[in-house]
Parts: sequence; structure tokens; C-alpha cells
Amino acid sequence: MTIDEYILDHIDAESDYLKALYRATHVRLLRPRMASGHLQGRMLKMFVQMIRPQTVLEIGTYSGYSALCLAEGLPEGGVLHTYEINDEQEDFTRPWLENSPWAEKITFHIGDALEAVPQLGICFDLAFIDGDKRRYIEYYEMVLKYLNPGGYIIADNTLWDGHVLEIPHPTDKQTIGIKAFNDLVAKDSRVEKVILPLRDGLTIIRKK
Repeated sequence: MTIDEYILDHIDAESDYLKALYRATHVRLLRPRMASGHLQGRMLKMFVQMIRPQTVLEIGTYSGYSALCLAEGLPEGGVLHTYEINDEQEDFTRPWLENSPWAEKITFHIGDALEAVPQLGICFDLAFIDGDKRRYIEYYEMVLKYLNPGGYIIADNTLWDGHVLEIPHPTDKQTIGIKAFNDLVAKDSRVEKVILPLRDGLTIIRKK
């Protein structure tokens, strides 16, 4: 047994619905590793239960796994707005969200969050950033404008499979984007921050 298997044996079980979505993601979609999966999904749900936000923003829906976990943890009346920029993803993802037990808590948007979120006219208590790594700084600055004081940002993939320790090739815009984001957040006095070495790295950021 590996340490990862041991962990999964000693945390809350993955629901049958999420198991089915995870399997379908691997069968039908390219880059299935982008789905959050069992461990990260349970952690996202628990973060939501600890923070108890009324409004949550997700940038990067992909197959909907993380959106379902965020929505599962929401209190009564809580709402998740989740944005997916790739319109080819909609036919797969929308049915999984709309047929889920948490459908009434989820508003699924197809489009660029950078353009669409400011038009909502609302502020958020929690944001999960898991979109285009090349645009993490843009997402971060936009989210901070619409994040309530004391609100949280969770940024995914911030260790980027260890590539943050390397000097990236000039054409590797994703690694360059992640490293620039990490450097910016580390020096940003507007927030408190900590990186968790979970999966591919999660940065937990609190707006002062």
C-alpha cells in the first residue's frame, strides 16, 4: 500500500456520484488529471464547511468535480458561480452539474471569468482559481477586487509538479505564469498566505 492509498482509506469516502463522474472524466475527456479527485475534493468540501461562505467563485470548471465538492459543503442559501472558458466542455459538464444533488446551489457559466465576473455585481467570500495558468495573476487581481474582506482564495497547481524549482523554457508560459503568481502572492501585503503540498500544490490566501 502506498501513502496515497493509505490516506484515501482513512478519509471520508467518495460518493457514488463523484466516483461515476471521475470515471467518466477519464474515459471521455483529454487531460483527466485536471479533475480534482477524491482527496482534494474532500478537502475543498471541508474548507467550505470551515469558512461557511454564502458566495463562492470557481474559475475553471472542467468536468465539474471540484464544483460539486465546493457546492456540497455550502450552507443553506449558499451559491457557487463556476466559470469554464472552453465552450466545448459544456456538453459533458452541464448534465453532471444539473443532475447532481447540489444542482440548486450551482450556477454554471461558459465564458471568460475576467470579463464576466465584474458584470455580476456581487462580491464573494471564497474563490477557487484553477483556470489557465498563464493568467493566474490576472485572475488573482480580479478576484481580490470582488472578494469580501476576510475572504479566501484557494489557488490550485501552485507547485506545478515541481517545475516551480526549475528555470522554465521561454516557451513554457504555464510554468512562467505559476512562478510569477507565486512570487507576487509571497510579497503581497494585502493578504496572508500558505502553500499546502497537497497533490500539485494548493495556496490558501486570506484577504486582510
